[in-house]
Amino acid sequence: MEAPQCGKFLYPSSARAHNASFAGEIELAKTPAAPSAGKVKQRAPRPVVHRKPTMSDVARLAGVGTMTVSRVLSGTVRVSEETTQRVQTAIDQLKYRPNVLARAFRGQTSRSIGLIIPYLYDPFFANCAHAVTTVAKERGYSVIITTSDEDPKTEYAEADQMMERHVDGLLVIPSRFRQSLLSRSLFGKTPVVAFDRPVSDPSIDTVLVQNAIGMRHMTEHLIEHGHQRIAYIGLSRSLFTINTRFLGYRRAMQSAGLQADAVFDCTSEEMALRILTDKLDGNGGPTAILTSNTLATRYVLSAIARLGVRVPQDLALAGFDDFDLAEFTSPPLTVVRQAAQEMGRAAASLLFDRIARGETPHTGHRVVLPVELVLRRSCGCKHRSPVVLN
Repeated sequence: MEAPQCGKFLYPSSARAHNASFAGEIELAKTPAAPSAGKVKQRAPRPVVHRKPTMSDVARLAGVGTMTVSRVLSGTVRVSEETTQRVQTAIDQLKYRPNVLARAFRGQTSRSIGLIIPYLYDPFFANCAHAVTTVAKERGYSVIITTSDEDPKTEYAEADQMMERHVDGLLVIPSRFRQSLLSRSLFGKTPVVAFDRPVSDPSIDTVLVQNAIGMRHMTEHLIEHGHQRIAYIGLSRSLFTINTRFLGYRRAMQSAGLQADAVFDCTSEEMALRILTDKLDGNGGPTAILTSNTLATRYVLSAIARLGVRVPQDLALAGFDDFDLAEFTSPPLTVVRQAAQEMGRAAASLLFDRIARGETPHTGHRVVLPVELVLRRSCGCKHRSPVVLN
């Protein structure tokens, strides 16, 4: 049998097909050394060298040119069904995976989008991220997810890395209000959608909810229960959502001729415990508490349990953001519900629409989604099951 040539690929013949497998690798064989005239020395077999398959390998196995393989992968030029099947069979046999970055450098799409969120331990952000990935999968895209930790510089650095990865578009829940460094100059022609919070650049699309309206209506509901001393406890006021909800609360209090009482920077269970201990010390303390979001609600619930406060007998409680266990707290928690899944889907759909159209508008589109009140029993209502008000 003729010795294989050095550096040539060894493809399995039909006789060896049962035992041979491409398994995503190509085997390279070395030319065996010719036997000497004297005693033939027994040499240990040389190790087989493995490497990742290339487009050229796919083309050779399919019996086509590399340009044909490229056309099949990109789908930009029509290729006959028979040829496409041969190429796909070769890809499957070799377990070939295209170099996405290389395709992006050649001006083709990366079929990926970026997603930057503040952090993943907040259920609201996690639900938004899940909705985004669901829409992306429906469109045949992958999602690169990272976090900013509410830091504008970290957020900018992560966005810059997304651009280096040549993502086809970017979704972002911006960091602190008026501190985010994100602007059109960073993204160029890459479509960008901000959601949950806006950015200062008016050319960037935004998806929000009725933050002020929702909190105003919840405050009015507590006033209808007879409460006049209602405290608002929130995270940092530098966050767009926290501040906007506070403004809705303050407006309702002022309209009723009541004094607003707000405390911010409730960023831990210990901080919530100190706030509530101070608020409930002596007479004249609040008879109802409104929390700004899920994290603040959790911190306040922990403090209430540690202080032995009865809800709603001693203190009524309502929060902004629903969460899975809100219906199972004791008593069930009254909330303003914003649809995290719907917000994530709306933002992703808007982004993919921009990608499909190749648009980077001078003035971004602004979408505002409705919220609803979910009345349970922590506010003082006696409903046996939740009542939802739009």
